[in-house]
Amino acid sequence: MKTLLSTLAASVMLLTSAATFAASTVDLAVKGLIVPSACTPSLSSGGIIDHGKISAKDLRPDNPTLIGTHTMTIAVICDGAIPFALNSIDNRADSALMREVFGLGFINGTQKLGWFQLMLQNAVADGVQVKTIASGDGGNTWYDEKWWDPSLYMSVAATDDGTQPIPVKELVAQMVVSTLIARTDGLDLSNEVTLDGSATLEVKYL
Repeated sequence: MKTLLSTLAASVMLLTSAATFAASTVDLAVKGLIVPSACTPSLSSGGIIDHGKISAKDLRPDNPTLIGTHTMTIAVICDGAIPFALNSIDNRADSALMREVFGLGFINGTQKLGWFQLMLQNAVADGVQVKTIASGDGGNTWYDEKWWDPSLYMSVAATDDGTQPIPVKELVAQMVVSTLIARTDGLDLSNEVTLDGSATLEVKYL
């Protein structure tokens, strides 16, 4: 009996050791796809919107104030027709009041100054009118959309099918930028305040 128990104990130890060994390893896979075409995005006016000087007295204390709406041209030129998306990165995300908008920076390091919003319209791909579509899951699924939130993939599709991006060589669209200052009853505007909005627009190949 003692020999049998010793044999069982040894078997259990071996199984435990094997399980421990297996749990101590993990696989790493490196994947990707090299595409033959490259795309270059560009913005009119050098990608800069300057609202100039704004009087604090012209800002609303109890509601946000729209201080301007600017329409820029965004273009993407590719070496050849290829499906792609544009991803927006908010470089001032910690100052955004909502996740759907882009931040304008802080006053005194803590007070959120305001935000700006992006919208795409009148998109033309290779000379043909197309509609803008968006994906919130990295390009797996798509839906009709014109508002371009931070981290949202934007692409274009045929006007009769918004479920899939189409290959495009040259894309031109209008990008409407609306800038708002937060209600001022919670802001310190006793000194000059700089609007500090910044976003990066990058091409994602699909």
